Amino acid sequence: NGVAVDDLSDMIIANVVPEVQPKLMSLARHGLNLMPQVIGDKNIDLGIKINIDKPNQAGADRLVNAVAARDLYHLPAIILDFGTATTFDLIGMGGSYEGGIIAPGVNLSVEALYLAAARLPRLAVKPWEDDMPILGKDTVSAMHSGIFWGYVSMVEGLIGRLRRDYGANLPAIATGGLAPLFANHVASISIVDLDLTLKGLVSIHAQNKRKDHRKKSQKG
Repeated sequence: NGVAVDDLSDMIIANVVPEVQPKLMSLARHGLNLMPQVIGDKNIDLGIKINIDKPNQAGADRLVNAVAARDLYHLPAIILDFGTATTFDLIGMGGSYEGGIIAPGVNLSVEALYLAAARLPRLAVKPWEDDMPILGKDTVSAMHSGIFWGYVSMVEGLIGRLRRDYGANLPAIATGGLAPLFANHVASISIVDLDLTLKGLVSIHAQNKRKDHRKKSQKG
């Protein structure tokens, strides 16, 4: 993007692939000469409560999304993230992380069909039309129907269950790379914000920089 290394002053990392973390840290320290903030480190304050039985198991990206929702949207709310997995998270008042749902992602499901069934082809994940027939007339159209209508039904069903149990008016915020493929087909999705996680990272970085500045001022 034309940004010079010398123009970079700070870095923040939210990573859910542990084996990649040493490479990211090496890039930060040796390639960019930066000491990054890392989501999950004890010294990084997210400013939200994590109300689940094992808080250390909450994915860094999902907590970052909760912070972004706290700062940008009306709460409580549901965050729906279309990534490697399709996740649903309930964010309470004040941005508290109340728990979530993890389902296989679209690409994972397509790959599983291809790998586990010898006679099924590998589908290309692509935009679908609202008028796609529910009943396939050949193998490929049957698979497209299963992926598309299956995911639409899953998303609508799980959002409906969350609203039934936690509040009928909960907004549903969709994010993640595959969100545009489904958001226009699911009436229960209220908002699409493809940069939700990045916005959360910016917010966390800023609040921790302010915290560090206050500590330094007090010591001074």
